[in-house]
Amino acid sequence: MARFLLSAMPFTGHVSPVRAVAEALSARGHDVRFYTGRAFERGVEASGARFVPWSHARDFDENDLTVTFPRLIGKKGISQLLVNVADLFIGTAPGQFADLTAEWEREPWDVLAADEMSVGSAFFAEHTGVPWATAAVLPLNMMGPQGPPTGMGIVPGRNPVTRVRDALLRAVVPLMTGQITKPLARARAEVGLPPSRRPFGESVFSTQLVTVGGCPALDYGRTDRPDWVHFVGRISLAASPAADGDRLPSWWGDLEGRTVVHVTQGTQNIDPSDLLRPAIEALADRDVLVVAATGVPGNDTLPFTVPGNVRVAGFLPYEQLLPRVDVMITNGGWGGTLAALSHGIPLVIAGGDLDKPEIASLVAWAGAGVNLKSGTPSAAKVATGVDRVMSGSGYRDAAARVSAQLASLGGAPRAAELIEQLAVP
Repeated sequence: MARFLLSAMPFTGHVSPVRAVAEALSARGHDVRFYTGRAFERGVEASGARFVPWSHARDFDENDLTVTFPRLIGKKGISQLLVNVADLFIGTAPGQFADLTAEWEREPWDVLAADEMSVGSAFFAEHTGVPWATAAVLPLNMMGPQGPPTGMGIVPGRNPVTRVRDALLRAVVPLMTGQITKPLARARAEVGLPPSRRPFGESVFSTQLVTVGGCPALDYGRTDRPDWVHFVGRISLAASPAADGDRLPSWWGDLEGRTVVHVTQGTQNIDPSDLLRPAIEALADRDVLVVAATGVPGNDTLPFTVPGNVRVAGFLPYEQLLPRVDVMITNGGWGGTLAALSHGIPLVIAGGDLDKPEIASLVAWAGAGVNLKSGTPSAAKVATGVDRVMSGSGYRDAAARVSAQLASLGGAPRAAELIEQLAVP
């Protein structure tokens, strides 16, 4: 038995896959602790791990970030991304470092595994030299000698002109990310680390092991990934879907025999006018059943009248819903995207900010969906995207190919096996 401490930023999309790894490590007989925000205590304990809460680190509500991080008010696109990184991910890192240090002094562990945005975990690993794995829960945001900087939603070049474009974009990354250089330096100094020449995008990744939720089919076919990077497919909990049966909405029977289109905006940018409203308007007169998720637990209504072919819920049990879904319209959250593709569902993606334009580009490159190239598309644009996806078998066939590759890579058990190897002397 080895001792593991897993860490994830307190977002559902970060905690859920790391919790699946914790469950797999626990099932292999290891002692597992899980450090994250207090909202996730019950879920962590259900995975078999011991819960370690954010204490010194400033905890927050993922559905209302502006309460804790007011500089996010009104921010969209690149400005939202930079403030997120500076205030949320880097700003909470010294507190995370303090929490981890206190837990280490109470009871050390053999291996630390953290999602790629747990900056405090990266600081702690650098400070102590403890074996460290990155359990990546987002599209692999690791710059290499191929392609443009990840996150721009640009397909890597395949000819001399576009390769030169990619090289120029890589060269200007320090200028593009200058707003986070000083916050990162301050945070490092606060925890007693010296200045570093490694840019932020490199420093958050372990050079011992990186497990990546996803597959090469969703990585532009890149061949420049280091040998310590391992794609492990979709990382999901092993719990039986039947356990969610008591949470099915009263309208669940309406799904029988219908063409089902699922619409979701995830759990962060949840203004329904961004995507839910135009998607519902686009499909109002179609012979389909639209299943819309608000992204807020218990919020099963929308602030506008919906047509008769729409059903609304806060959250839905995906392992029971997705086998019934024909098309998914999404803002491109990575967890939901992988869940849909693992079921061979083609996608219409309205990726507006953060990592979502990149996800939309990856899915379109794989042929498994349509990239609307906007986080706030018109109803007409959504309708066109749905028509393209449903017009033939091409998108569905591509989604099935991605599904097969995701299933072949082992998921959470494979990630646990790889992380476990770091504990071997």
